[in-house]
Amino acid sequence: MSCSFTNQVIVQLELWKEKDTGKYEKKVYVLPKHLDEKVAALHLGKLGAKLTKLSQSQADYISVPVEGPYKPAHYRY
Repeated sequence: MSCSFTNQVIVQLELWKEKDTGKYEKKVYVLPKHLDEKVAALHLGKLGAKLTKLSQSQADYISVPVEGPYKPAHYRY
């Protein structure tokens, strides 16, 4: 539940930050992968896990950017 609540807060912050830019119309969106991965990263410490950064060779091997997102476009969180 903590992740879902955090998702809601992160999205509210994103909407507030972008409110004057026209980036988001009044409609339903899928949570952007970069925000979902941010929430996951925020919770790892509480779970006793540590997130490391991908090396360029690792990112190349799995065909993703080093900075993410780490799932393909068709993947739904």
